[in-house]
Parts: sequence; structure tokens; C-alpha cells
Amino acid sequence: MPKMKTKSGAKKRFKVTGTGKIMALSTGKRHGMIKRTPKQIRQKRGMEPLSEPDQRIAKKYMPYDR
Repeated sequence: MPKMKTKSGAKKRFKVTGTGKIMALSTGKRHGMIKRTPKQIRQKRGMEPLSEPDQRIAKKYMPYDR
């Protein structure tokens, strides 16, 4: 039986916690920072957990990181 392949894009975007949650970078931090207030930029720092439906999808992309 061949091995399942991990989606390489998912490897770069998501991290799996010890409890199995999927963490992703906060949205809205890629470009257009001049439009955002300093408070918004500060609050978007770090990673936040995905919603439950999105976690189920992301776990399919990373079969060996569960």
C-alpha cells in the first residue's frame, strides 16, 4: 500500500498542538498594514486555533500529524 502524502501547503500554514488542535496564523496580516490601526496589528500577532469544521479539513491534509 503506498504512503499517504501530506499537502506541502498545509505543512507550511498549520501547526498541530499536543492536544490535536490545529493552529494557524491570524488572518489579515499579509498586506495592507497601513489601513489597520496599531491595536489591530498587535492583536493579530501569533497563532489562533481553527474552527472545528476547518480543523477536520486541515487534518485530512496532514495525515501523519494527528
